[in-house]
Amino acid sequence: MARHSAQLLLSGEVSRDNAYPERRPARLGAHDRLAGVLARWVLHPVWHLIRPPARQLAGILPAVAAHAAAMQARDDEGLRDAARQMRKRLRRDGFGVALVGECFALISEAAHRAIGYRHYPSQFQAGWALLQGRLVEMQTGEGKTFAATLPAAVVALAGHPVHVITVNDYLSRRDAAEMGVFYDFLGLSVAVVAQGMENAERAAAYQHDIVYCTNKEIAFDYLRDKIAHTERENRVQLAVNRLDQAAGARTPNVLRGLYFAIVDEADSVFIDEARTPLVLSASRSAQSEQAMYARALEIARGLEVGQQYSFDARDGTVLLTEAGRAKIARLCAGADGVWRSVRGREELVAKALRALVLFVRDRHYIVEDDAVQIIDESTGRTMPDRSWEHGLHQLIETKEGCTLTDRRETLARITYQRLFRRYLRLAGMTGTAQEVAGEIRAVFDLDVVTIPLHRPSRRRHMPLRCDLDKPAKYQAVAAMVAGMVADGGRPVLIGTRSVAASEEISAVLTAHGIAHALLNARQDQAEADIIAQAGLPGRVTVATNMAGRGTDIRLSPEVAAAGGLHVVLTEFHESRRIDRQLFGRCARQGDAGSYQEMISLDDDLFAYAPAATAWVRRLAAGKRALPPLLVRGLVRLAQYAAERRAAEQRMRNFRDDERMATVLAFTGQAME
Repeated sequence: MARHSAQLLLSGEVSRDNAYPERRPARLGAHDRLAGVLARWVLHPVWHLIRPPARQLAGILPAVAAHAAAMQARDDEGLRDAARQMRKRLRRDGFGVALVGECFALISEAAHRAIGYRHYPSQFQAGWALLQGRLVEMQTGEGKTFAATLPAAVVALAGHPVHVITVNDYLSRRDAAEMGVFYDFLGLSVAVVAQGMENAERAAAYQHDIVYCTNKEIAFDYLRDKIAHTERENRVQLAVNRLDQAAGARTPNVLRGLYFAIVDEADSVFIDEARTPLVLSASRSAQSEQAMYARALEIARGLEVGQQYSFDARDGTVLLTEAGRAKIARLCAGADGVWRSVRGREELVAKALRALVLFVRDRHYIVEDDAVQIIDESTGRTMPDRSWEHGLHQLIETKEGCTLTDRRETLARITYQRLFRRYLRLAGMTGTAQEVAGEIRAVFDLDVVTIPLHRPSRRRHMPLRCDLDKPAKYQAVAAMVAGMVADGGRPVLIGTRSVAASEEISAVLTAHGIAHALLNARQDQAEADIIAQAGLPGRVTVATNMAGRGTDIRLSPEVAAAGGLHVVLTEFHESRRIDRQLFGRCARQGDAGSYQEMISLDDDLFAYAPAATAWVRRLAAGKRALPPLLVRGLVRLAQYAAERRAAEQRMRNFRDDERMATVLAFTGQAME
């Protein structure tokens, strides 16, 4: 750690051509890349074996304890005065363990006075790891949001802007409101940046000490600033802009720079959302192209799979055969416009085939209020401000009979991998990161450290059950739920992968007379209310993956005594991390709870291991249930194949993004 906080945050190569500071990741040569690989995959693991991260982080605890009594003895004004003095000391002396321990003690006592909570030892360790620029894995329910207030307040007191990044606007507003009271006690200002705000509002919000926002909002604000910079002609004008900014003159900048970011649900942002670049675009009317899209879909419906085209749902690709190309040419003979171009018509029909066979309603999107809304597979939430590129969204709208939205023309693009590497100091927190620790270390240069539990876990794992098909699985789930509710009134949370699956299970429960609540992309506005009641006696909740992140299920005393919440996974996800997030909904903070997997061999995941699944299906013919050990092996094989394919796609996007930046830099058009 550098001695001065400014030196700490400004360590590394920092871009000087921009109107605000950010890190410019160096383009490394072959020897440097080899050294980086050895450090990440050999030296880091060996060092962690010699000195485990938990032992390294435990050093903050005596430093906090040494000042806890003194801080508790101060009155409110004395604490505020200590915070004012702390600003000078942090700027002068930096983030050493002794001073940070004292600051943590001050922050924790201020939190107790303002909102009634003190930090646990595990949260002090997490806060220390975040301040050092690490990604902390804390089990669900261990208080990540509260732990993040420690490094956020320390860096803000040192005078640097802090961005606390969440996965949706609801969480940003909730966390800012809950934690803002005690930030105010310390003399720190807090703001929220959310969807729909005007540029002037955004710029004013970013002037606050601590800003809560989503990864999407920060990315697009960054791109808008970059476009504003590229409109300037040369470095002299950029330098003048910096002087104007120092003098308080108005500039087109929204952000103050990329100083320190704490990314909540970091694996969701760094991994799940990293497969798709963020694109800043301008609108262009697509109404005049509606007939073209309708014709493309008509031609696509007339093609035969296996004869004139093939597709791979796992890769999202469609390939036309020679017979398919010949048929398209015959159908388009004499037509004008795009249909006269061989490449143009084949690409359009291939895209129409993707819209027909690869994008499924109530799984990849929903139709609501005459609009197609994309569903985020990792959370189950809709993304109403997102659309597919290059006419694909309009083809799906035409397929569903919706009014066409405007097409988007790309102005700028960036991946999350390239964006977050530009922060001068980056940290993250999540409940599930060990499965992708290597990729996170390689791409973001973040070490993943696991924080010990505050209380021992009481989570019980019930036996896995696997049926041959979904109808049998749903009947088994309904029988299990009826028995669980009747025996002690334990609440049950049933997790599904798609809107369609959640509604199918809901229909089966209704047929059995089991009252329940349904939470999916159609009810996402009611999420907080539905989840708040999921721990009540006898409550049954059917939910997509959105219930797994950022929300809290509190148990009533009767439920805790009866054995806690029971979580049922009805279909394994392609990523083990998301499965673990669902399991983490029960038995939080030492509560009682249990979870169980109830799946079937026709679940979508098993498409990643078709040969092995077919063998298991033949082996299981005539049996009522399959051996759990055999099923777990099959699940692991399929998830390994899916995770490997997804990782390759992310790395392709990352390399393409870097290559594009290099090409644009050569032409003088890069957004550096």
